[in-house]
Amino acid sequence: MSKRHLKGGALVAPVPAVMVSCGDMEKSNIITIAWCGITNTVPPKTYISVRPERHSYDIIKEKGEFVINLVPRNLAKTADFCGMYTGRKVDKFQKCALTKAKAQGVSAPLIEECPINIECKVSDIISLGSHDMFLADIVGVNVDERLFEGDKIRINRAHLCAFAHGEYYELANRIGKFGFSSKKR
Repeated sequence: MSKRHLKGGALVAPVPAVMVSCGDMEKSNIITIAWCGITNTVPPKTYISVRPERHSYDIIKEKGEFVINLVPRNLAKTADFCGMYTGRKVDKFQKCALTKAKAQGVSAPLIEECPINIECKVSDIISLGSHDMFLADIVGVNVDERLFEGDKIRINRAHLCAFAHGEYYELANRIGKFGFSSKKR
């Protein structure tokens, strides 16, 4: 297999395409982020990385909380819009006809149309260069009832978006579960 060597860059892919809501029920904003992930299981921790010049940066820093809203394919264009326009000039909830829903553990609103909402409280801010990482405790997770099969969450039913090298993709097909490589036949 022939490979082309490139200089170091942000090419771990795909990554989740998420809309992060911040602020409170009266004054809020949405920022689209792809630099997002899990950092720890117990206690559950996540991160988002945000450029300090972004409008949402100061809101998240001041409030110390946010909600990660996982984006389904039918909201890919909305997520892209929320990443292109600043909340300094546009009320993205209103412009995109998104519904604010009250979270249980944070004051930031959930985006009702997103099938999974992860409520987060900032525990640390780490300056990394172009972005600052907001390390956060996951204090609650809200999952659409339609994704459940008994107690099991069927994530493929959410038709979630991923982001890779400047493009959006849909995650859909399960190819195995943890441990399937060593399962006895």
